[in-house]
Amino acid sequence: MTEAVTPSASTTLDSLAPLLRDWLPRQRWFAGKGRPVTGFTPVAVTQLLPSNGRLDLYHVLLRVHQPPETTHPGDCYQLLIGAREALPPRLAPALIGHVTEGPLAGRTVYDALYDRRPAEVLLEALRTGARIAGLRFERDPRQEIRPHLVARMLSAEQSNSSVVYGDTFILKLFRRVVPGVNPDLELPLALAREGCSRVPAPTAWLHADLDEQPYALAVLQPFVSGAADGWELALRELAKGQDFTLEARALGRATAEVHTALARALPTVTLGPAQLGPLVAGMTERLAAAVQAVPALLPYQPGLRSAYTALAELAAGGRTWTAQRVHGDLHLGQCLRAPSGDWSLIDFEGEPARPLAERRLPQPTVRDIAGMLRSFDYAARAASSAPERWAHDCRAAYCSGYAEVSGADPRTDPVLLRAFETDKAVYEVVYEARHRPDWLPVPLSAIRRLAVSDPH
Repeated sequence: MTEAVTPSASTTLDSLAPLLRDWLPRQRWFAGKGRPVTGFTPVAVTQLLPSNGRLDLYHVLLRVHQPPETTHPGDCYQLLIGAREALPPRLAPALIGHVTEGPLAGRTVYDALYDRRPAEVLLEALRTGARIAGLRFERDPRQEIRPHLVARMLSAEQSNSSVVYGDTFILKLFRRVVPGVNPDLELPLALAREGCSRVPAPTAWLHADLDEQPYALAVLQPFVSGAADGWELALRELAKGQDFTLEARALGRATAEVHTALARALPTVTLGPAQLGPLVAGMTERLAAAVQAVPALLPYQPGLRSAYTALAELAAGGRTWTAQRVHGDLHLGQCLRAPSGDWSLIDFEGEPARPLAERRLPQPTVRDIAGMLRSFDYAARAASSAPERWAHDCRAAYCSGYAEVSGADPRTDPVLLRAFETDKAVYEVVYEARHRPDWLPVPLSAIRRLAVSDPH
């Protein structure tokens, strides 16, 4: 990849390399954990503020090289780097390090998203539709963006970073970026055109064009003030011993409304044997790779594989399914309940570990449903006080709510549902083994259930 990185910017980045080599792998959103960082290639370095001695501010797209370099070009990450003479105590968590050479020698560099002033620079650029070097800040002119909204970084560790502006907007900054159309912008824009109120409509967004390919870098959306995400709400209700089935039923209806709107907005396709073959093959390959990565899966491999072969047999017998664009990574944490009681769905990026082209493929809607059913299971097992039937009752209520809007109960297609729930649980096992080993027993418990031919 080529890009107009100026010599001074490149030199600046070179001087930061030793610090970034240590800091990057410690970030929650860094996808290459467990592999050494062998080098960096600057993709684009843009100075966002003129140097004034107090604060230097750089927008950086950086390719990080890790083995095996022969088969992988390295992931590209987006950073907002600030440099000051010294950091105030409030910015201590954002420290990257102290620079000893190059143009920034003697200064302290840090993750500037934690800093109110640099974060507000981004909002002002979005508000005014600025163009800064290769960065394009764009907005929906029908939506107002008031200036001087106070920024605060959200503390929750995710695969991306988010900044809230005055409880009015939330800016999601993608950390690992890839070329192409990002579904986290594409789908909310499509849903807004359909008038679907279940997803906050994008207000503004940040793009870069590199090598004649678009890179979506950030999306600004209305902030649902006072909202609780579904995961936190479920755990809170569990701790109080409260029933959650009414909320689960409402979530099912909200999911069906989003699916219905997406089916109107974007093309649908029919999945027959020719299309199901690659889909089942992909599930089978992911299972094989997961067994290699997490040997604890090995005893369950034959049973899990049977979930996929049963689906292939249905397709071979002439069964077809409709596929469409879906959320792709739906779970309780991707749902917000406003104080009014209305549910919204957020974060349409899909599973970040999967290639972008795969995340944009039409899928059976049961993919999202399986994700939510797994999430109820997660919540029940995360709360030590959960009644034995809590997850079962929530799963049933969610499917009933979904059927009320869509006219189709996911439970009436058990082979398809089991295959997608198994694929999701296998993904969770690998994710937890890599990132949160303490959580590994949660998906492994589901694996034991799904490995039998009739998990219910």
